[in-house]
Amino acid sequence: MRSPIQSVVVAYLVHATEDQEKIHREVEKALGVTVRPALEHMVGHFGNEIVKAEIQVTGETAWAVFRTLFSNIRAGEKKEIGDNVAQFLDQHSAMFLRFDKQALMSGSLQLGTADSVKVKIKPRKFLAKGGAIPFYRELLNGV
Repeated sequence: MRSPIQSVVVAYLVHATEDQEKIHREVEKALGVTVRPALEHMVGHFGNEIVKAEIQVTGETAWAVFRTLFSNIRAGEKKEIGDNVAQFLDQHSAMFLRFDKQALMSGSLQLGTADSVKVKIKPRKFLAKGGAIPFYRELLNGV
């Protein structure tokens, strides 16, 4: 069977005071991502260096990342996502999640909004034809 997930994009910011390699190791461990991130160097408002890290995977690798992500997430967080799937979707059936980066550094995947690791999950359109909400709920129940 083809992967039900077309792609997963993971993005996060690394500030000058943070250890870029440590953050990447924790993201890699929590999400099962083995691809090195593409890096974009930027300058913050006060002249501080900020690095935007982005990882994109497709096909079977994206499916593996999806399964790892939802097997590592706490049961309460997984239930919250499953119960409120529509809140996490856009008009193209892509799922957008944000995980607290500081909690991730402690080994915990927790939904968060500030200083977050952003995850965009894009399904294969032909598999989500019955609707994105039942599609994701079925996937979450299987993980």
